[in-house]
Amino acid sequence: MNDMSHPPRDLAVALVGNPNCGKTALFNALTGSHQRAANYPGVTVERKTGRLATPGGRQLRLTDLPGTYSLRARSLDEAITRDVVLGLCQGEARPDVLVCVADATNLRLGLRLVLELKRTGVPLLLSLNMIDIARHRGIEIDLERLSAELGIPVVTSVAVRRGGTEALLAEIDGREIRAAAPPSSAWTAPDAAGLRALQREADRIVAAAVRVPDRRDALTRRLDAVVLHPVAGILVLLAVLFLMFQAVFAWAEPAMELIDGGFGLLGDAVGATLPTEGGLGLLRSFLQDGLIAGVGGVLVFLPQILILFLFILLLEDFGYMARAAFLMDRIMGGAGLHGRAFIPLLSSFACAIPGIMATRVIDNRRDRLATILVAPLMTCSARIPVYTLIIAAFIPDETVWGWVGLQGLVMFGLYAIGIVSALGMSFVFRRLLWRDVRGDPFMLELPDYKWPRVRDVAISLWQRARAFLYRAGTIILAMTMVIWFLTSVPRPPEGATQPEIEYSFAYSIGHAVEPVLRPIGFNWQIGVALIPGMAAREVAVAALGTVYAIEAAEDDSAELGTALAGKWSLATALAFLAWYVFAPQCAATLAVIRRETASAKWMWFTFGYMLVLAYAAAFVTFQTASFLGAG
Repeated sequence: MNDMSHPPRDLAVALVGNPNCGKTALFNALTGSHQRAANYPGVTVERKTGRLATPGGRQLRLTDLPGTYSLRARSLDEAITRDVVLGLCQGEARPDVLVCVADATNLRLGLRLVLELKRTGVPLLLSLNMIDIARHRGIEIDLERLSAELGIPVVTSVAVRRGGTEALLAEIDGREIRAAAPPSSAWTAPDAAGLRALQREADRIVAAAVRVPDRRDALTRRLDAVVLHPVAGILVLLAVLFLMFQAVFAWAEPAMELIDGGFGLLGDAVGATLPTEGGLGLLRSFLQDGLIAGVGGVLVFLPQILILFLFILLLEDFGYMARAAFLMDRIMGGAGLHGRAFIPLLSSFACAIPGIMATRVIDNRRDRLATILVAPLMTCSARIPVYTLIIAAFIPDETVWGWVGLQGLVMFGLYAIGIVSALGMSFVFRRLLWRDVRGDPFMLELPDYKWPRVRDVAISLWQRARAFLYRAGTIILAMTMVIWFLTSVPRPPEGATQPEIEYSFAYSIGHAVEPVLRPIGFNWQIGVALIPGMAAREVAVAALGTVYAIEAAEDDSAELGTALAGKWSLATALAFLAWYVFAPQCAATLAVIRRETASAKWMWFTFGYMLVLAYAAAFVTFQTASFLGAG
């Protein structure tokens, strides 16, 4: 036992385990709000660290390593875990203690990883997570026999329950854990034969220490019979996606009205307080037309973005994501994508950046690159402000078939176009770029169904809301200020009779690019919005809000949607939506593509092909709609 009169030094503890073993839930339970996220030096792999104090007074610095099945490291995520464990990761000290987290309901792969970790020489503990589920299923684990077979301490944990980490912390407190040895050059990655030998040893230990009842979980069997069925499973997936997009409109409306009303009151207060003439008039324009109209026009869509994230988080935690990936493997394989690409592409619905980063789980470089190239075509949350603005302004708020919202149906259609275009472009890339390259077979372990933990979902939602607010307070705010400056300077000369915006830099810029945009139905105001919108798609909404607020002059209270409905034709609105289905208007996404591919070539290739697609789609849409009388 530790001498409590001499508090032990801080320990660097790393959590390592297979994907879907509950490792991150255990990390959240241990660290609570005392955690932060960053990237490992030189790569875009996310690193989560946190601090906590054990009941015995030991200070722990905890790191949640990316999930891995083996230290053989076939993907970038697994390579980071291997390098941290071995002390080879630049800027990351070797852990003093490894806590291997294993799913107590399925120990085969978890124990094989334990046997690999033992060979590294780092002090090791095994935490059997989800032990409550294992016991409920009648699985009996002899902890003493398991500990003796492995030669390491074994404890149980339930990350989702209060007190579920007490045994783990008590084990850390109750043992004098030596510091990790320096990196060893003697360690070598196991080859295929070595892995098979380790798996045979893991199976022997499971047979000796674990007794599993001769029945499969009935609920899992019944659910999988439906969601993995080649026909019923596809219908379930479509129903889930349809519900998600309907909810984006229906559920978010009250919160959006509240936010919109708040910014409206704020703008009215500024307009009533400051005069319209002189220097204070310029300040009034900046605050009301630039800051409030621009940033407020983007923040109003936060509820819809959070609802989209909520669905994705719940589906992942419930265990449905992996099953959807299996279900889509045949369809995606026909389009030239690996089955593992489904989860990164579905994640790209929220944001293409984490979706692109999630491709690190794909082993084959060609498969990973193909997924990266088409991930930006998936309809990310940054498009929601644009889609919602145009749909609300031009699509009637009514139901079809008696119960389906027409606006939500149009939103679903835009998402479907993004999905189909991603599959189509992947098919083209495979035929043109990688015709003779064979893909690897798709293998993925299906996790058990389990109820998502409210606390974990809430933490993840808050992190995403904070990221969006940070984006609104930095990139969007900065671009809004630039847009306001361009639309307000130079000031009109004495005796000017035209709207003040016609004397501005923005008016000159817009008219300079208008000839290129005229064939697709775009006016000079849209041209002004598209240019700064290259920084972030949401900026286009802020830009349109600022341009039309200043242009309106005498009618500052007019909502942006109302202004667009009065100035755009339906053909222009539809062309604008078509443009945003394909347009590469996100500088951060392009930067991540460059980092993940380690090549500027693929970044510019993505920008180029998406720009061509966007112009072609907008041209066809505008010309067709105009021919049909919508121009």
